[in-house]
Amino acid sequence: MAVVVRAQNARIGASFLGRSYVGRILDGKAVAEELRGRISSQAGLFAAHLGRAAGLEVVLVGENPASQVYVRNKAKACEAAGMRGVVHRLPDDTSEAALLEFLHGLNTRADVDGILVQLPLPKHIDETRVLDAIDPAKDVDGFHPVNMGKLVAGRGQLVPCTPLGCLRLLEHAKIPLEGANVVVIGRSNIVGKPAALLLLQRHATVTIAHSRTRDLPDVCRRADVLIAAVGKPGMVRGDWIKPGATVIDVGINRTPDGKLVGDVWFPEAQSVAGWITPVPGGVGPMTIACLLENTVRAGWTRAGLPVAEMKL
Repeated sequence: MAVVVRAQNARIGASFLGRSYVGRILDGKAVAEELRGRISSQAGLFAAHLGRAAGLEVVLVGENPASQVYVRNKAKACEAAGMRGVVHRLPDDTSEAALLEFLHGLNTRADVDGILVQLPLPKHIDETRVLDAIDPAKDVDGFHPVNMGKLVAGRGQLVPCTPLGCLRLLEHAKIPLEGANVVVIGRSNIVGKPAALLLLQRHATVTIAHSRTRDLPDVCRRADVLIAAVGKPGMVRGDWIKPGATVIDVGINRTPDGKLVGDVWFPEAQSVAGWITPVPGGVGPMTIACLLENTVRAGWTRAGLPVAEMKL
C-alpha cells in the first residue's frame, strides 16, 4: 500500500498546480557563496573601522578525524572572508580544568570576537560545563544558555548556525513563512528547538516532531515546510511529503560504503517537493557561512556598533 501511495504522490507532485519548480534543488553552496560575499563586505568595514580583522578562535581537543576536517574548513572560510581564523589543537588528555582555563584566556582577549569549541569532546570532559564557560558575547555557536534564552524571548543576536542556515535558505527561495505550517523533525538544542523558535518569529505555525511522534508520516504530510533533523538516514519517504512542500534536509549520515546521505529519501522526495536541499551541498555550506555571520555580528556588537542586516 505504501508503494502505491508513494507512486500517487509522485504523480501529484510532478504536476502540482502546473508549477515547473516542483523538485527544484535549493543549492546551499550557491546561497552560501552569496551570503559570504555580504559577510566579506561587513568584515572589510569592521577591519577599516577597528583597525583589525574580526577574529574567530576554534578549539579542538583530541584527534577526531571528522572534527579535524571541520575546523580546517572553518579556518579557511574565515581567511577567505577577510577574517582571522585560528585553530587551537589541544591533546586528547587535556583536563577539563585546563580547557576551562584556556577558554577563560580567550574570553578576556579584546581581539577575540568569536569562540567555538568543536564537538564532540573527549568523554572525560563535561560538554555542558565547557559550553557554559564561553563568554555569551563571543558564543558564535549560539549554544550558551544566555543566548538560547534570548532566542526564546525573541531577542537573539547569536543563534545556532545550522538553524540560521535553514532560515537563510528559506529566505533565498522566498518561501512564504507567515501563517505557513512548518514541521521540524528533531528536538535537539542544536537544531530542532532553535529552528522552531526562529520560524515562530517569522509567524509560522510550527510543530516539533520526533521519532516517537504518533502518526509521524501524517504529521509531516500537513507541512508546507518540512525540516528533517533527526539523524536517521532516509527516514523521511516521498509519501510523507505534501506535494509542492519545501523540504530542508539537515541530516548528514555516512553509509557503510562511505556515501553521505540525509534524513530524507531524496529520489522519492524530489518527485514530490517544490524545493529540496541536497545532501551534501545543502544545509552544510550554510552552517559555515552563518558561523562567519555570527562572528562579524559578535564583533560589531562588542564594539557597540549597529550590525547591518545580512539576510538574503
